[in-house]
Amino acid sequence: MLAEKPFLSFAMSEPSKSDDTTHFGYKTVDAGDKADLVRDVFDSVATRYDLMNDLMSGGMHRLWKRHTVAEARVRPGHRVLDLAGGTGDLTKRFAELVGDRGEVVLADINAAMLAEGRRRLVDAGVTGNVSIVQADAEKLPFADRSFDRVCIAFGLRNVTHKDVALAEMYRVLKPGGRMLILEFSKPADFLKPAYDLYSFKVLPALGRLVASDPDSYQYLAESIRMHPDQETLLDMLKDAGFENCRYQNLAGGVVALHVGHRI
Repeated sequence: MLAEKPFLSFAMSEPSKSDDTTHFGYKTVDAGDKADLVRDVFDSVATRYDLMNDLMSGGMHRLWKRHTVAEARVRPGHRVLDLAGGTGDLTKRFAELVGDRGEVVLADINAAMLAEGRRRLVDAGVTGNVSIVQADAEKLPFADRSFDRVCIAFGLRNVTHKDVALAEMYRVLKPGGRMLILEFSKPADFLKPAYDLYSFKVLPALGRLVASDPDSYQYLAESIRMHPDQETLLDMLKDAGFENCRYQNLAGGVVALHVGHRI
């Protein structure tokens, strides 16, 4: 399904300007501007995104994602939405699990990330059961109850209206389906001094040396701090309609995996 086009592009309406404001890192911006600001960040880092993830996490992000795939309990024939899936590393794992009878949809709002993801999937020979869609997490272009699993890894913190995105994930999930959110979260108190030092000193330095873009990694550190903590996000899942919700801290809470179900 990876056809000649680099991705299937769905029209996304421009956010309207209003008095509604939100955060972009520590900055307060018009809510209608955030998606473009986030897009600029990922346009800048797309080709070195996975390399930077390896350097920033010491390769741990691969273990966190592997654990997420295991918790998804994907079976042959399932239809899986990898939302904000970027360079497609989770898509590749899901595609192996759903088999020829299933499908994985790699969706992201950022065209540069999708282009990089498509290139990597083609190079890996993962083509037959994958579709690539440019889509806004707040306005998913999919039918109600159309996916067995929905997963978003390290993407929810970049969404302007998280409650709207969660409602959309619930809408497209089939009854009996499972939703998974892997995201940076609030670490244990004893980790905070070292974590803050690393986030605000080391990350921008790595961004400058490897990606020639310290500002994007400054935003990364700030966006993590502005993201809801574990309990707050758990309540948001319940408010969106998900049931049997739970979360698991990884790396002392530096990262958390939230799981919810549509009954």
